Amino acid sequence: MSHNRRRRLVAPVALAACATLALGATPAAATGQPDGPALAKQLVKKVGVDGINRHLVAFQRFADTNNGTRAASTEGHKKSAEYIATKLAAAGYDVTRQEFPFTYSETLAEKLAVAGQAVPVIAMEYTKSTPVGGVTAPLAVVPVTAATGCAAADYGDVTGKIALIKRGGCSFAQKQQAAAAAGATGAIVYNNEDGALNGTLGSPADAKIPTGGITQAAGEALAKQGGASVTLELRAFQEARTSYNVIAETKTGRKDNVVMLGAHLDSVPAGPGINDNGTGSATLLETALQLGSKPKVNNAVRFGFWSAEEFGLVGSKYYVRSLGFEQQLDLALYLNFDMIGSPNAGYFAYDGDNSDNVGAGPGPYGSAQIEKTFVDYLGSKGVQVEGTDFTGRSDYGEFIANGIPAGGLDTGAEGLKTAAQAAKWGGKAGVAYDPCYHQACDNLGNIDRVALDRNADGVAWALGVYATSTETVNGVAPGKAVKAKAQRAAERGAQRHSLAAPSGNMDPHHTAA
Repeated sequence: MSHNRRRRLVAPVALAACATLALGATPAAATGQPDGPALAKQLVKKVGVDGINRHLVAFQRFADTNNGTRAASTEGHKKSAEYIATKLAAAGYDVTRQEFPFTYSETLAEKLAVAGQAVPVIAMEYTKSTPVGGVTAPLAVVPVTAATGCAAADYGDVTGKIALIKRGGCSFAQKQQAAAAAGATGAIVYNNEDGALNGTLGSPADAKIPTGGITQAAGEALAKQGGASVTLELRAFQEARTSYNVIAETKTGRKDNVVMLGAHLDSVPAGPGINDNGTGSATLLETALQLGSKPKVNNAVRFGFWSAEEFGLVGSKYYVRSLGFEQQLDLALYLNFDMIGSPNAGYFAYDGDNSDNVGAGPGPYGSAQIEKTFVDYLGSKGVQVEGTDFTGRSDYGEFIANGIPAGGLDTGAEGLKTAAQAAKWGGKAGVAYDPCYHQACDNLGNIDRVALDRNADGVAWALGVYATSTETVNGVAPGKAVKAKAQRAAERGAQRHSLAAPSGNMDPHHTAA
């Protein structure tokens, strides 16, 4: 998952629990499936966690034999991409490798000391580097407003100082640009919610001064120490490189009403990225293999395995921008899956209708209907789903920017699980959904396979629903043959229901939920 990220060359502090932490959500009795097309029900039965896990084992081995990473442009990523591409080509899919340029970045140093006391800090992606040893300057606390630090006028005279800025109101890039315009020599942004703050400045061209992120608690403590001496060292290695996306499409189905699913394949340089985002990529691969390249569908299905997501969503942006307007119109919708097996899992669907009234607002028309598909399906399995905002942190960003309806699932990253969520889903309150987020310990031991299985079923269900019909999303009705087949299946189901009383609601795909 991009935007909030951790990248290191030096080994991070190991969390001993990461190797063994595998907290499942609280078991819930299966309550049957909602009404849906036959394809959706078949895919749910076919797509299983064992097949997905086999792909995750492959990703782990590609990382282990290639410097512990699957970052874009590395051999670990190339091996992962070719593993996917060759399997899908062998299954009969039309497969494309789409190459693109990007700026590779690895953090070399990230240190912050205030009045001699160390404060954990995370270098923002594409930050300008300080000299070795850092810079020392007075701390300038920027007054908190609705858009703190978004304009140079917010800072006053901060010439030669390091600005402390609260998150919110505008992008990190805009904040550090305003601070630089006001004369600051560095910027520290503190979170506006619990948890670490990892961020990106968007691109090397947008970076003006060394910029790092710290927690809300650390920021509020530092806000009381205006004028204190601060030493900030943030250094990163950057280099122009190329990588590539893998795109695969079914041979059957309408090509002017394509259902697209995507997940980023690359990890951060610091680790193998098995949860982030091996889980999403492995699930899409297994779902594609179980669907087959010539399914009986109304709409063609396209899969995108993105690269360089961890460097600013580069691969997915490049893909969408490479499409002409008519080609974009051919996309009925986009479904995104980024981290769906977090070890302290939450259950989240993108808030397409903005019913939570948080942050960015609703997605393009059709996004609300996509959200409902996921919420209803997982709800039918006894899993209560919460909304999550379209923050721009993952690969849906360029799709919704171009008016393409989008949705998807995730299980959480560095945010902390609340007590209410722990009571609802199981796991540990006050602990990150993924304590190994963007670290070397994001390995095969960092997965909740119960959550992964449930979300994989959600992926399979949504694919089956929309490959059959996107009428609820964009008004495009299924063809006559598909509609007639669905009607016959519904009539047979009604007849069976009338002949026998139900014997229970257990989903045959699971012996326990």
